[in-house]
Amino acid sequence: MSQTPTPHIGAKKGEIAETVIMAGDPLRAKLMAERFLENPVQFNNVRGMLGYTGTYKGKRVSVMGHGMGMPSIGIYTYELYNFYGVKTIIRVGSAGSINKELHIGDLAIAMGACTNSNYADQYEMPGTYAPIADFSLIRAAAEACEKFGYNYKVGNVLSSDVFYGENPHNDKWINMGVMAVEMEIAALYMNAARSGNRALGICTISDNILTGEATTAEERQNNFTHMMDVAFSLI
Repeated sequence: MSQTPTPHIGAKKGEIAETVIMAGDPLRAKLMAERFLENPVQFNNVRGMLGYTGTYKGKRVSVMGHGMGMPSIGIYTYELYNFYGVKTIIRVGSAGSINKELHIGDLAIAMGACTNSNYADQYEMPGTYAPIADFSLIRAAAEACEKFGYNYKVGNVLSSDVFYGENPHNDKWINMGVMAVEMEIAALYMNAARSGNRALGICTISDNILTGEATTAEERQNNFTHMMDVAFSLI
C-alpha cells in the first residue's frame, strides 16, 4: 500500500506535518488544536480519531488521537511514519505511577518502554528488543520541564496490554525500577525504530497504585496540560 488516504487516516499526502503530537483520547487532540494551534484544519475524522494541522509559533505541526493500546497506536503511527512522511511523533497521555516519587500531575518521560505485549514478535528478533526514545527529544523534554518548573522523572515505563490485571501492584516491575504503567509507548518506539524516525512519550501521572491517589476522566481530559506545554516546546 502506497497511496493516501489510508484505511484509517482520511488525509491526503501533504496535509499532515512532519511532527505529530498524539494523544490516546481524540478529544485531547481537539483540546490541543484549540489551545495551541494557529489556524487548525481538521484532516481526519475516520472512526472519530480526530486530527488537525496548524502552526505553533510559526512552525507547522499536527495533533491527532491514537486510541487505546498498542494495536491501535501501532496502526496509526505506522501509517504516519510510512505513508505520510512523518519524522517525529510525541505521545502525550496518562500513566499510573508505581513509584513513590511520582504523584498526580507529575510528568514521566519515557526513556525506555518495557512491555508484556507480543508486538515485537513480528520482527522475528533473535532475542528481546528494548524500545527506547530519541535521546535528543528526551534531553529537550527534561530541559523544558526544568524551565517550566514541572516535577518530572525520566526512566522506564511499562506498556501493558492489560488494564484490569491479576496483579494490580505490578510488584516485579516495581522491583526492576519501572516508574509508571501505560499502554502504548513500546509500540510507538518500535515503529519509530523500524521506520528510522523519532519518538518520545511524555505522560502525566493520573493515579498512584502505591498511594491510592486518583483522578477523574474529565480531569484527565481537560487538566493535564503540562505535558502538552513540554511537547509543544519541542517543535
